[in-house]
Amino acid sequence: MPLPLEASPRDIKARRDAGEPLRLIDVREPHEYALARLEGAELIPMRAIPAALQTLEARADEGALIVYCHHGIRSLNVANWLREQGIENCQSMSGGIEAWSLSVDSSIPRY
Repeated sequence: MPLPLEASPRDIKARRDAGEPLRLIDVREPHEYALARLEGAELIPMRAIPAALQTLEARADEGALIVYCHHGIRSLNVANWLREQGIENCQSMSGGIEAWSLSVDSSIPRY
């Protein structure tokens, strides 16, 4: 059964805490990444995703790709595109890093 296209920050936190091998992919721009980031995330700006497709296919074999951005719009587009390219093992984090800061870890700066 395919994963839902979106997962909440709390769901992702619970899955990480349970030891599920999730691969966090931050599709924001480098200046956004410099302001706030999640531990262990890999920065691949949205515009660079097509060029990183092979890398992402390999990452998806290691664990579900959790794609996130600031508010969850760009990451939803990326997750949709990745699924169109045949990478089913991916999800967008609903609400982005903003929602993570509000619902999971308030030490993550909001901007």
